[in-house]
Amino acid sequence: MSILLGIGITATITVLYLGKKGWQMLHKVVGITPGVLTYQDPNAPLLLSDMTWQQLTLNVQHLSGLSDSQLRQLQRIDAKVATYYNYQQVRQAQNITPAVNEAQFVLHKLLYARLPEMLASHYHLLNIIDNPKVNTANKTQCIEAGQLLQDALDSIERRVDTELMQIETQHLQDLRVMKRYVDSHKN
Repeated sequence: MSILLGIGITATITVLYLGKKGWQMLHKVVGITPGVLTYQDPNAPLLLSDMTWQQLTLNVQHLSGLSDSQLRQLQRIDAKVATYYNYQQVRQAQNITPAVNEAQFVLHKLLYARLPEMLASHYHLLNIIDNPKVNTANKTQCIEAGQLLQDALDSIERRVDTELMQIETQHLQDLRVMKRYVDSHKN
């Protein structure tokens, strides 16, 4: 009887131990840490203090007048630019010096010179419009400034997308060429 009781207790402990380890492994596979629950609402407004930049160097003060959608667009642009420059760094690490074409030069100038200038101009214009002592500015200028900035952001994002698409297309073309080469040398 004591042998059966010992086997039962051992079996129960083994099942509980394996169950716990299995439960932890399941969480690890899907990327969840047990006991830690943080939900971030994707539609919640972005806070400037929580924003981090991978590639772009922007004055946080100049971002204060932007809408939530413009902040999200800037974050998307930053992530795409980080992907693009990571690719460029990998190429340089492989001792492949990429030739810079006009579109890449213009994109670099837009990202690191013109974008900060546009954000600064937009910020200063909004400060003048919001100042009650200055009567020269009106709401139509504020709307126009927002639209001009949005058009510029859209243009920059399209340019970054175009550069990334060209990289994808080039690599796909390289793979096709290699496949044709391999296929042509079959025995």
